[in-house]
Amino acid sequence: MKVVLDTNVLLSGLMLPDSTPGRVVRAWRETRFDLVISKEQLTEIARVLTYPKIRKRLKWRRANIERFLRQLYLRSELVDISGVFQTVPEDPEDQPILASLIASRAEYLVTGDLDLLTLSDRYPIVTPIDFVQNL
Repeated sequence: MKVVLDTNVLLSGLMLPDSTPGRVVRAWRETRFDLVISKEQLTEIARVLTYPKIRKRLKWRRANIERFLRQLYLRSELVDISGVFQTVPEDPEDQPILASLIASRAEYLVTGDLDLLTLSDRYPIVTPIDFVQNL
């Protein structure tokens, strides 16, 4: 099963391993689904992981961040979203995440973002709780 994880789910799962997003990340690490990611999202994740608040919470040094990004790159299906122009009306910055879902034809996009969740009537977009219940 191919799945797109919104950046908020991935980072929440890393910071709070016992939370529902943590269970989602653990399921990916256990290869219970195939993660789909775009270069644009990888760039976003790399940027966010350097935020002082995030680094403090994770207690990661630069080497940890680089190792995790390498793991993401190697253990994910990289999808090209350059030809997908579907927008998220409420938040255009969410476009790369939605485009990853569309371009990859993934079974799910897992997010806690209400702007994306409002599109769940048109796309297979679910909350982390719904995703974990269906695993």
